[in-house]
Amino acid sequence: MSPSFRRALVVPLAVAALAPAPASDIAPEVRSVLTPYLRFSAAELADLQRGKLVKHGLDTSAPGEVAVVAAVRVNASKTAFLERLRDIVRFKRGPNVLQIGRFSQTPTLADIAALTVDADDFDVRSCRVGDCSVRLSAAAIRRLQREIDQKAPDAQKRGAAWFKQLIVDDVEAYVSGGPDRLLQYDDGPRPIRPVDQFEGILKNAPSIGALIPGLPDHLRHFPSNHLVDSEDFLYWSKEKFGPSPFITVTHVTIVCASAATCVTTTKDVYSSRYLDASLGLTIATDIVGAPNAFYLVYGNRFRANALKGGWSALRRSIVERRTRGGLEESLKTIKSQLERGQ
Repeated sequence: MSPSFRRALVVPLAVAALAPAPASDIAPEVRSVLTPYLRFSAAELADLQRGKLVKHGLDTSAPGEVAVVAAVRVNASKTAFLERLRDIVRFKRGPNVLQIGRFSQTPTLADIAALTVDADDFDVRSCRVGDCSVRLSAAAIRRLQREIDQKAPDAQKRGAAWFKQLIVDDVEAYVSGGPDRLLQYDDGPRPIRPVDQFEGILKNAPSIGALIPGLPDHLRHFPSNHLVDSEDFLYWSKEKFGPSPFITVTHVTIVCASAATCVTTTKDVYSSRYLDASLGLTIATDIVGAPNAFYLVYGNRFRANALKGGWSALRRSIVERRTRGGLEESLKTIKSQLERGQ
């Protein structure tokens, strides 16, 4: 390569490197969350303002924990996004969501009538304490064995109905603050306490309370510490994730810090497999000086027992990479649909 050609390459790159970042059009209170808590660099925020999708992993402090965050500019109204989010069945529709439905304010069995539970979802015949294909407490597994003859020809059908009722009972206890929650999972060799796992995630996510100071306690002690201005609902879904589908119940909270910025959290209430706990954070904030555009930021932090133990670092890196990729695709889809008015 000739010296003159080399200089021709170096000079434009040097000029580009020295080019000033665009003046910030991110509200200061939001920027103060994106930078110290969600670890967006100045270069990433500049790319975001230029219209690029940015994403990265976040620090974790516990085995089996994965945390990622991404952000994108959307040239549509924030109100349109929130309306779509409330229509959760339509919002989450996609190739990996096999079935989905929203719970009523008072959960009933009719809310999950469309949910199918077959042997791939829950093998009723082989469920034992310490060895069951879905997350259940030891007390629930023993009750299953008492109430369902696992050798009967209709065991799978009756067990599926039993499992759906258990989900409804758990959700009803969650929304009412009742005593019948599934507080420990005894389906594997080691007990898992999802409430403790969630508490660990919440402590690792200071961004949750940065814009809405009362939000962590709302999530931690729901429904007793209810935020006055929050909008809450629960939905169920059956989704592809690993070798077999999993059934999950999610608590959605929507609350606005101001007219310009709204925060949404998604908290795992129950997962039939894979997840020990999860917490998602979405920030939708109007772009300063752009009346019909907003920045959409989404972070997800979860813990999975399968990511602990031998080869955990390798498994976690693979899962984190796939999670970042899935996050990117989700934001691209939301952006495209909103901008096209679909």
